Amino acid sequence: MRVNKITWDKIGRVTAPGRYRCFFGYLTLTLEDIEVWTRYPDATFTLISAAPTDEWVGEDYRLGVFDIGNPQL
Repeated sequence: MRVNKITWDKIGRVTAPGRYRCFFGYLTLTLEDIEVWTRYPDATFTLISAAPTDEWVGEDYRLGVFDIGNPQL
């Protein structure tokens, strides 16, 4: 099983919650996701495939767990 990860840079450092078209499909970001990236710009999130809905059937993702690496204190 391959785990897909994404960084803030890879999605253009967006600053507002919403659904964004990316090179792999659509990514839904929450305010909390953006707050993590604001505090830890190098954090890497795991992509989670979202279940298709009646409104959208396709490659739709959200962010899962994240790794902040070794932040400097």
